[in-house]
Amino acid sequence: MSEEDYTYLFKIVIIGDSGVGKSNIFTRFIKDEFNLDSKATIGVEFSAKNITINDKVIKAQVWDTAGQERFRALAKNYYRGAVGALVVYDITNYDSFKNAEKWLKEVKEHAEPHLVTLLIGNKSDLEDNRAVKTEDATEFAEKAGLGFVETSAKNNLNIETAFNRLVTEVFETLDKVGGEEESTTNNQPSGKPVISDKSDTITIGTTKKQEQKSGGCC
Repeated sequence: MSEEDYTYLFKIVIIGDSGVGKSNIFTRFIKDEFNLDSKATIGVEFSAKNITINDKVIKAQVWDTAGQERFRALAKNYYRGAVGALVVYDITNYDSFKNAEKWLKEVKEHAEPHLVTLLIGNKSDLEDNRAVKTEDATEFAEKAGLGFVETSAKNNLNIETAFNRLVTEVFETLDKVGGEEESTTNNQPSGKPVISDKSDTITIGTTKKQEQKSGGCC
Protein backbone atom coordinates (compact mmCIF):
# COMPACT_ATOMS: atom_id res chain seq x y z
CA MET A 1 0.00 0.00 0.00
CA SER A 2 1.38 3.38 -0.98
CA GLU A 3 1.36 6.44 1.24
CA GLU A 4 -1.35 7.92 -0.99
CA ASP A 5 -3.75 5.03 -0.35
CA TYR A 6 -5.68 6.39 2.61
CA THR A 7 -9.24 7.21 3.58
CA TYR A 8 -8.90 10.02 6.10
CA LEU A 9 -6.29 12.67 6.84
CA PHE A 10 -5.90 13.79 10.46
CA LYS A 11 -3.72 16.73 11.42
CA ILE A 12 -1.89 16.11 14.71
CA VAL A 13 0.35 18.58 16.54
CA ILE A 14 3.08 17.83 19.07
CA ILE A 15 3.45 20.64 21.59
CA GLY A 16 5.31 21.35 24.81
CA ASP A 17 8.34 23.15 26.20
CA SER A 18 11.64 23.21 24.35
CA GLY A 19 13.82 20.22 25.21
CA VAL A 20 11.08 17.79 26.24
CA GLY A 21 11.79 15.53 23.26
CA LYS A 22 9.04 16.50 20.81
CA SER A 23 11.30 16.17 17.76
CA ASN A 24 12.59 12.79 18.88
CA ILE A 25 9.02 11.56 19.37
CA PHE A 26 8.23 12.89 15.89
CA THR A 27 11.28 11.25 14.29
CA ARG A 28 10.81 7.97 16.14
CA PHE A 29 7.21 7.72 14.97
CA ILE A 30 7.77 8.83 11.37
CA LYS A 31 11.18 7.27 10.64
CA ASP A 32 11.81 4.96 13.60
CA GLU A 33 15.00 6.88 14.28
CA PHE A 34 16.47 8.56 17.36
CA ASN A 35 19.16 11.23 17.52
CA LEU A 36 20.51 11.97 20.98
CA ASP A 37 22.09 15.20 19.69
CA SER A 38 19.01 16.52 17.88
CA LYS A 39 18.79 20.31 17.76
CA ALA A 40 15.81 22.41 18.77
CA THR A 41 13.15 22.75 16.08
CA ILE A 42 13.10 26.13 14.37
CA GLY A 43 9.54 26.99 13.42
CA VAL A 44 7.52 23.92 12.39
CA GLU A 45 8.28 20.62 10.69
CA PHE A 46 5.71 18.12 9.48
CA SER A 47 5.50 14.71 7.89
CA ALA A 48 2.97 11.88 7.66
CA LYS A 49 2.48 8.19 8.32
CA ASN A 50 -0.44 5.88 7.60
CA ILE A 51 -2.22 4.06 10.45
CA THR A 52 -5.00 1.49 10.05
CA ILE A 53 -7.92 1.88 12.46
CA ASN A 54 -11.05 -0.28 12.13
CA ASP A 55 -10.06 -1.28 8.59
CA LYS A 56 -9.77 2.42 7.65
CA VAL A 57 -6.39 3.76 6.52
CA ILE A 58 -5.75 7.09 8.22
CA LYS A 59 -2.94 9.39 7.18
CA ALA A 60 -1.62 10.99 10.35
CA GLN A 61 -0.09 14.30 9.33
CA VAL A 62 2.13 15.13 12.31
CA TRP A 63 3.39 18.65 13.03
CA ASP A 64 6.40 19.16 15.29
CA THR A 65 6.23 22.67 16.71
CA ALA A 66 9.02 24.72 18.26
CA GLY A 67 8.82 25.10 22.01
CA GLN A 68 10.84 28.29 22.34
CA GLU A 69 8.90 31.38 23.32
CA ARG A 70 10.01 33.38 20.28
CA PHE A 71 8.27 30.88 17.98
CA ARG A 72 4.98 30.72 19.89
CA ALA A 73 3.15 33.22 17.67
CA LEU A 74 4.25 31.30 14.59
CA ALA A 75 3.22 27.94 16.02
CA LYS A 76 -0.30 29.15 16.81
CA ASN A 77 -0.99 29.50 13.09
CA TYR A 78 -0.30 25.80 12.63
CA TYR A 79 -2.84 24.67 15.24
CA ARG A 80 -5.62 25.49 12.79
CA GLY A 81 -7.33 22.33 11.55
CA ALA A 82 -5.67 20.08 14.14
CA VAL A 83 -7.93 17.29 15.41
CA GLY A 84 -5.36 15.69 17.70
CA ALA A 85 -2.55 16.89 19.96
CA LEU A 86 0.21 15.37 22.05
CA VAL A 87 1.05 17.67 24.97
CA VAL A 88 4.55 16.59 25.96
CA TYR A 89 6.53 17.16 29.14
CA ASP A 90 9.87 15.77 30.35
CA ILE A 91 9.55 13.52 33.42
CA THR A 92 12.89 14.90 34.65
CA ASN A 93 11.77 18.53 34.37
CA TYR A 94 8.95 19.55 36.70
CA ASP A 95 8.57 22.99 35.10
CA SER A 96 7.79 21.38 31.74
CA PHE A 97 5.01 19.44 33.48
CA LYS A 98 3.60 22.60 35.09
CA ASN A 99 3.62 24.29 31.68
CA ALA A 100 1.54 21.49 30.15
CA GLU A 101 -1.62 23.26 31.34
CA LYS A 102 -0.57 26.40 29.43
CA TRP A 103 0.09 24.42 26.25
CA LEU A 104 -3.22 22.63 26.59
CA LYS A 105 -5.10 25.90 26.92
CA GLU A 106 -3.30 27.38 23.92
CA VAL A 107 -3.98 24.50 21.54
CA LYS A 108 -7.63 24.34 22.56
CA GLU A 109 -8.00 28.03 21.68
CA HIS A 110 -6.69 27.57 18.13
CA ALA A 111 -7.42 23.99 17.06
CA GLU A 112 -10.71 22.30 16.13
CA PRO A 113 -13.57 22.26 18.68
CA HIS A 114 -13.51 18.46 18.90
CA LEU A 115 -9.76 18.27 19.50
CA VAL A 116 -8.54 15.05 21.16
CA THR A 117 -5.50 15.42 23.39
CA LEU A 118 -3.06 13.07 25.11
CA LEU A 119 -0.66 14.06 27.87
CA ILE A 120 2.77 12.54 27.20
CA GLY A 121 5.43 12.11 29.87
CA ASN A 122 8.56 11.62 27.78
CA LYS A 123 12.07 10.37 28.69
CA SER A 124 10.83 7.50 30.85
CA ASP A 125 14.26 5.91 30.27
CA LEU A 126 15.64 8.49 32.73
CA GLU A 127 13.78 7.01 35.71
CA ASP A 128 16.63 7.73 38.11
CA ASN A 129 16.26 11.45 37.40
CA ARG A 130 12.46 11.52 37.60
CA ALA A 131 11.03 14.81 38.90
CA VAL A 132 7.36 14.24 38.00
CA LYS A 133 5.55 11.41 39.73
CA THR A 134 3.40 9.23 37.49
CA GLU A 135 0.55 9.61 40.00
CA ASP A 136 0.67 13.43 39.74
CA ALA A 137 0.53 13.31 35.95
CA THR A 138 -2.31 10.77 36.06
CA GLU A 139 -4.27 12.99 38.41
CA PHE A 140 -3.74 16.06 36.21
CA ALA A 141 -4.79 14.14 33.10
CA GLU A 142 -7.94 12.81 34.76
CA LYS A 143 -8.97 16.27 35.94
CA ALA A 144 -8.34 17.74 32.48
CA GLY A 145 -10.12 14.89 30.72
CA LEU A 146 -6.99 13.74 28.90
CA GLY A 147 -5.47 10.39 28.14
CA PHE A 148 -2.00 9.86 29.59
CA VAL A 149 0.99 7.84 28.37
CA GLU A 150 4.63 7.79 29.48
CA THR A 151 7.05 7.33 26.60
CA SER A 152 10.72 7.02 25.74
CA ALA A 153 11.70 8.10 22.26
CA LYS A 154 15.20 6.80 22.96
CA ASN A 155 14.03 3.28 23.85
CA ASN A 156 11.05 3.40 21.48
CA LEU A 157 8.69 2.82 24.40
CA ASN A 158 4.98 3.55 23.85
CA ILE A 159 5.56 5.86 20.87
CA GLU A 160 3.40 3.82 18.49
CA THR A 161 0.97 3.19 21.33
CA ALA A 162 0.51 6.91 21.93
CA PHE A 163 -0.12 7.77 18.29
CA ASN A 164 -2.39 4.78 17.72
CA ARG A 165 -4.40 5.68 20.79
CA LEU A 166 -4.70 9.31 19.74
CA VAL A 167 -5.70 8.51 16.16
CA THR A 168 -8.24 5.94 17.36
CA GLU A 169 -9.82 8.44 19.75
CA VAL A 170 -9.92 11.10 17.03
CA PHE A 171 -11.61 8.65 14.67
CA GLU A 172 -14.17 7.63 17.28
CA THR A 173 -14.84 11.23 18.30
CA LEU A 174 -15.36 12.50 14.76
CA ASP A 175 -17.39 9.42 13.84
CA LYS A 176 -19.68 10.11 16.80
CA VAL A 177 -19.97 13.79 15.93
CA GLY A 178 -20.73 12.88 12.32
CA GLY A 179 -23.52 10.54 13.41
CA GLU A 180 -25.02 13.17 15.68
CA GLU A 181 -24.91 15.78 12.95
CA GLU A 182 -26.52 13.44 10.43
CA SER A 183 -29.41 12.68 12.75
CA THR A 184 -30.06 16.29 13.77
CA THR A 185 -29.46 18.36 10.64
CA ASN A 186 -31.15 16.27 7.92
CA ASN A 187 -27.77 15.89 6.23
CA GLN A 188 -27.28 19.65 5.92
CA PRO A 189 -23.64 20.78 6.34
CA SER A 190 -23.02 22.29 9.77
CA GLY A 191 -19.32 23.15 9.57
CA LYS A 192 -18.50 20.54 12.20
CA PRO A 193 -16.14 17.62 11.59
CA VAL A 194 -17.83 14.65 9.96
CA ILE A 195 -16.61 11.18 9.05
CA SER A 196 -18.59 9.27 6.45
CA ASP A 197 -18.24 5.76 5.09
CA LYS A 198 -17.52 7.19 1.66
CA SER A 199 -13.95 7.37 0.37
CA ASP A 200 -13.60 10.96 1.51
CA THR A 201 -10.32 12.14 2.92
CA ILE A 202 -10.70 14.72 5.63
CA THR A 203 -8.74 17.17 7.64
CA ILE A 204 -12.23 17.88 8.86
CA GLY A 205 -14.56 17.40 5.97
CA THR A 206 -12.16 17.93 3.07
CA THR A 207 -12.29 15.43 0.22
CA LYS A 208 -9.08 13.93 -1.11
CA LYS A 209 -9.56 15.75 -4.42
CA GLN A 210 -10.04 19.07 -2.62
CA GLU A 211 -6.92 18.47 -0.55
CA GLN A 212 -4.82 17.70 -3.62
CA LYS A 213 -6.17 20.73 -5.43
CA SER A 214 -5.38 23.07 -2.57
CA GLY A 215 -1.95 21.56 -2.01
CA GLY A 216 -2.47 20.60 1.62
CA CYS A 217 -4.63 20.74 4.64
CA CYS A 218 -3.51 24.02 6.17
